Amino acid sequence: MKGKTSKESCITLSQRVLPQDANPAGNVHGGVILKYIDTAAGTVGMRHARGNVVTASIDRMDFLAPVYVGELVTFKACMNYVGTTSMEIGVRVEAENLLTGEVRYTNSAYLTFVALDEHGRPTSVAPLILENEDEERRWREAKERRKARLAEKARERCSQDGGAQCKSD
Repeated sequence: MKGKTSKESCITLSQRVLPQDANPAGNVHGGVILKYIDTAAGTVGMRHARGNVVTASIDRMDFLAPVYVGELVTFKACMNYVGTTSMEIGVRVEAENLLTGEVRYTNSAYLTFVALDEHGRPTSVAPLILENEDEERRWREAKERRKARLAEKARERCSQDGGAQCKSD
């Protein structure tokens, strides 16, 4: 399977947020931001896999700055890591006040997607070709996050089955 570069899959999605996107405090609802993050990342995953993908996980989400109604929100999504069937996609979110031109970084997220075949089963994806030091750094960091996610998943399974299949320390 021929590899692909991150540039071949990256996207930028911009959306002007409107009053129906507001929460009771008058800011854009966090769920609206999460939906667009998932949409942007899913699009990157589909571009890379050239097939269906599903969200397997979203890492911790911290909202660093509010997004206000009327602003233009931009979601920059790129492939960070590719395994056999799974991919980590990073999304950076920025809000722009269209009246002043001020752009604020509001949050970012790492999402894991799994590629599916026509029967809905995991399928292999093209490897990621790293072209520069920044992409190599993002790959290494994503690999560490993957290792941490897998360890956490193992701990959860261990606690759910009462420790029957856990290794003793």
